[in-house]
Amino acid sequence: MTEPIKLEVDRIWHLACPASPVHYQFNPVKTSKTSFIGTYNMLGLARRVGARLLLASTSEVYGDPEVHPQPESYRGCVNTIGIRSCYDEGKRIAETLCFDYMRMHDLEIRVMRIFNTYGPRMLPDDGRVVSNFIVQALKGEPLTLYGDGSQTRSFCFVDDLIEGMIRLMNGTHTGPINIGNPTEFTIRQLAELVRERINPDLELICKPLPQDDPLQRQPVIDLAQKELGWTPAVALEKGLEPTVDYFKTLLLEA
Repeated sequence: MTEPIKLEVDRIWHLACPASPVHYQFNPVKTSKTSFIGTYNMLGLARRVGARLLLASTSEVYGDPEVHPQPESYRGCVNTIGIRSCYDEGKRIAETLCFDYMRMHDLEIRVMRIFNTYGPRMLPDDGRVVSNFIVQALKGEPLTLYGDGSQTRSFCFVDDLIEGMIRLMNGTHTGPINIGNPTEFTIRQLAELVRERINPDLELICKPLPQDDPLQRQPVIDLAQKELGWTPAVALEKGLEPTVDYFKTLLLEA
């Protein structure tokens, strides 16, 4: 991604970048390079071959939001020098590059802002809250909350996300457009759902909240509903079933 690629394509799905704090903070310079130089290279390829490019951006462009829930018009509240900045600001500059290429070179772009997503095929050491809770529960370990668990997230099942992504790529709306499930849960509520499903006797323990961890996250999806005819169909309680089954199989094979 940080080196130019020579391909002949008509669609570019630009999803490259670690998205879990554990992984993108491991090498923050590389994360920033992937978002900036990687996007620059993909836009250069798209311009050369006349391809349409879809950028997988993120709800993290909203930072720790002062507007709740978050519409696409909200410009965000991001710490430019924090430990999450490599990802948050990386995606913001990636969006900037996309729109500058569109204005300067008449390039076809599609920009989606992905909110928290979960489902089968997540990595057990992914570091995201859904996989963390499920793996801990299956191992009989206490579920770790950061802070008191009152911070909120909105969890979109992967099948719904992919449907929204395809509709955006095939549609006429440039974006940015929020793709996420608007149903909001506290992290403690998520932990309790996982615990009830796997082992109701597990303990919940609290650790300090990491720096710049957003206290609220919930998408406004009016634009996706209007322009893409898209609404997520899978409730969290339903989506946890195949996700837990996947991790059960994965841990048995380990």
